[in-house]
Amino acid sequence: MSNPEEAQVPEEGKEAPTEPATPGISMDQLLVESYNLPTSKVGDILDGTIVSITPTEVTVDVGAKSEGIIAGRELERLGADILSELKVGDQIVTFVVRPEDKDGHIVLSLARAQQERDWREAERLHQTQEVFEATVAGFNRGGLVVRMGKVRGFVPASQLVSARPMEDAASPEGPEGADSSDQRWAHMVGQKLQLKVIEIDRRRNRLILSERLAVRDWRKEQKERLLSSLQRGDVRKGIVTSLQPFGAFIDLGGADGLIHLSELSWGRVNHPREVLQVGQEVEVYILNVDRDKRRIGLSLRRLQAEPWSVVTQKYKVGQVVEGTITKLANFGAFARVDNGVEGLIHISELAKHRVNHPKEVVKEGDAVQLRIIRIDPSRRRMGLSLKRVADEDYAEYDWQEAEEGMDAEGEDEMGADYEDPAGQD
Repeated sequence: MSNPEEAQVPEEGKEAPTEPATPGISMDQLLVESYNLPTSKVGDILDGTIVSITPTEVTVDVGAKSEGIIAGRELERLGADILSELKVGDQIVTFVVRPEDKDGHIVLSLARAQQERDWREAERLHQTQEVFEATVAGFNRGGLVVRMGKVRGFVPASQLVSARPMEDAASPEGPEGADSSDQRWAHMVGQKLQLKVIEIDRRRNRLILSERLAVRDWRKEQKERLLSSLQRGDVRKGIVTSLQPFGAFIDLGGADGLIHLSELSWGRVNHPREVLQVGQEVEVYILNVDRDKRRIGLSLRRLQAEPWSVVTQKYKVGQVVEGTITKLANFGAFARVDNGVEGLIHISELAKHRVNHPKEVVKEGDAVQLRIIRIDPSRRRMGLSLKRVADEDYAEYDWQEAEEGMDAEGEDEMGADYEDPAGQD
């Protein structure tokens, strides 16, 4: 018996019987399969080439069995400006609205293609958590609206860092009758923000962004760069961001460093606000960089000459100076005569009469005239006297000081008024 599964060999001189066509497959589908042409479905993004342009439609070759068309309302949405830029032969990206119309053409959209690409880019940014930049396009009571191409994103007020609401709006009523509280973000329109995608829901057309997380990541990256590049002894510019009882924080461009209270000045400082204010730009000395603990130590006083190293250049024994009483002790009173230089008025130098305690003559905060009676830079000590300011023994010295001061002042005035004849035309 013959095996029915074995292929039948046709007799010599006779043609082999043809296989019947597969039921359910149209001739168009067979053509597509035979030419290996791709099929499309709703939502596909296709690259294409513009074949022709008429006032009513744009024909696009997308490499399918039939050409695609952009027509009707889609052309109206594009607008005259965009249509005028389209040319035959241009490469464009399209969105499949319908795989086939009554004439067999693929119905395409340019606007939805862009929107689809923008949504996909938003999804990618959400997955990678990359930081990107976008421009503020609008606002409402809850925050800012930004555009990512054709997709609208929202930055809630709680996720903003650089934006600060205006205290008062320009008018009691905003556009379309909105109250003044709606206008507090108006000044942010047009500004660029660093952002991250924190929530995305295409079905609800919801895209939530955060500046706070983006800035945090950006500052972390900047701090890493700074920590790797900063060296002890460098001098950098920064902005004062915060004043605390123990010191001042300075933004060096993405990372904060700390100036300890003791490094603010060579003189005594009770609080950083005596020297700095928030928002002030300052030059600082890099005191130390701890890469393990990720800390940057700064100094303000290291950029100034140590007062005791130049004290003899500014002061001399016998000179009368202004001083401020800073502290009282049983043996005398301390007075600051310069930033970082304090001297002692011994109790015996406070008055010509007997003094039992300095508080009988002076109190903290008093501004007084004092005479320098001793300078010892190596021990950082200066002796001062209150009772000798008008001492007759120093009369000749004071006259010389006054005459030298007057001579110097006269030279300055003559120099200011003098004109060199050789410099005149």
